Amino acid sequence: MQTDKIFYSLFQAFPSIFFAIIGDTTANVNAYQFVSVELKETAFRIDGVFIPTSETTNQPLYFVEVQFQLDANFYRRFFAEIFLYLRQNESVNFWRAVVIYPQRSLDPNDRLPYQLLLDSSQVQRIYLDELDTGENSLQVAIVKLIIEREEAAVDKGRELILQARQQLADESTSKQIVELIETILLYKFTRLSREELAEMLGIDDEFKKTRMYQSIKEDGLEEGRQEGRQEGRQEGRQEGRQEGRQEAKLEAIPRLLALGLSIEQVAVALDLTVAQVEQAAQN
Repeated sequence: MQTDKIFYSLFQAFPSIFFAIIGDTTANVNAYQFVSVELKETAFRIDGVFIPTSETTNQPLYFVEVQFQLDANFYRRFFAEIFLYLRQNESVNFWRAVVIYPQRSLDPNDRLPYQLLLDSSQVQRIYLDELDTGENSLQVAIVKLIIEREEAAVDKGRELILQARQQLADESTSKQIVELIETILLYKFTRLSREELAEMLGIDDEFKKTRMYQSIKEDGLEEGRQEGRQEGRQEGRQEGRQEGRQEAKLEAIPRLLALGLSIEQVAVALDLTVAQVEQAAQN
């Protein structure tokens, strides 16, 4: 499956989060670029590769896969992609592979052909629910927010925003962290609008100054509220909220499919028809 878009955004904006997850505190994160790679003349695509500017034993290339669904043949596909990449890129000598699971139960049992690799330092399996957030690691805590229980997620998000403001002196970096936390929560609460979530997090005023707010300012929710105020009709406000929530559901479809849910599961989760999900996926 495709690399989870949340992780892709995290790794693109903050490569240091990846190295915090794998426990490497010595890596020069500025020496890496996170990209997707198409393998020539095949249907294979490696969605996450950390390519170093200069490859060494201490600065290897990293293959990264986020696996949020059970796939019995996962390791056969994953290692096939890796070795095909190595065949097509003969300059690569030093590499490691990292697989990120939400929990250990999704690690498939079909491991015997690759057991030596899996038991070596060449391959690292990460189980998010087992990650240690000791020493107040903000980066690891943000990643664990992805699997946080819904009833605790908003409070945890608010706590992480406060922690980011206290620990990060750079205002620009702090704002990026806040937006990432909000994006993670939007994936979890697809029925909430961005404004409603910002209000729950207590960042409503500053949220209106962000790029994210500007990009959705004209959406159905905002238009409906404006119409309701202008016309003084409760019906207008309600209609706008409904349109905004419907649009938020449709925007969430590609994200949920990327996480490995089937079309039918997405339809049930968002209270949509299968036809609506299929149409949004095609668009």
